[in-house]
Amino acid sequence: MSKIPVYFMPGLAASTSIFERISLPQETFEVHLLEWEIPLGSETLTAYAKRIAEKITHKNPVLIGVSFGGILVQEMAKNIDVKIVIIISSVKSNLEFPLRMKIAKKTKAYKLIPLDLLLNIESLAKFSFGDKVNQRLKLYEKFLSVRDKRYLDWAIEQVILWDRTVIDERVIHIHGDVDDVFPIKNIKKCIVVKGGTHIMILNKFKWLNENLPKIILEEYQ
Repeated sequence: MSKIPVYFMPGLAASTSIFERISLPQETFEVHLLEWEIPLGSETLTAYAKRIAEKITHKNPVLIGVSFGGILVQEMAKNIDVKIVIIISSVKSNLEFPLRMKIAKKTKAYKLIPLDLLLNIESLAKFSFGDKVNQRLKLYEKFLSVRDKRYLDWAIEQVILWDRTVIDERVIHIHGDVDDVFPIKNIKKCIVVKGGTHIMILNKFKWLNENLPKIILEEYQ
């Protein structure tokens, strides 16, 4: 039996290193890591998803996306035949957005986000904000690899303006019950990870390593 191809897409601006603790049995799964690319001009999310989908070389793969990567893999699935789409710490439609994101869309407040801070994490890290904040900055420095302002402007706008309102019932949704970006109270039909935050790909990796293979194999039959 040939191995099951699994493609992982990281979250907004994140590098593939967010998956460094994720381990699927090598005898069963063939893992591929997708990376963010700089958008071309005023490229739409639909066009971008089509371009990234061209990097998939297997028929009927499993697509797994985290956060904005979860939105992207759902859009990619419109362009290719996929066996399973799994999203982690993400949303299945804009109806699952928190109120603040809906307000940001109406007021265009997302355009006011100070992206220069994200682009200069190293400078920010020189200041002492206390252990907790400094630890988080170190995490950002390691895992947020895409610092291009064009990408960040584009990506934030694509999330806020995502126009999907009809949920694809085939999408498997894994979500933490203490996710502060996409609160679980807005999420319909998901596999709940107790104590899971928005970055549970990093700190709930044991749960994911134990359960992802079972979830994939159940659906792959």
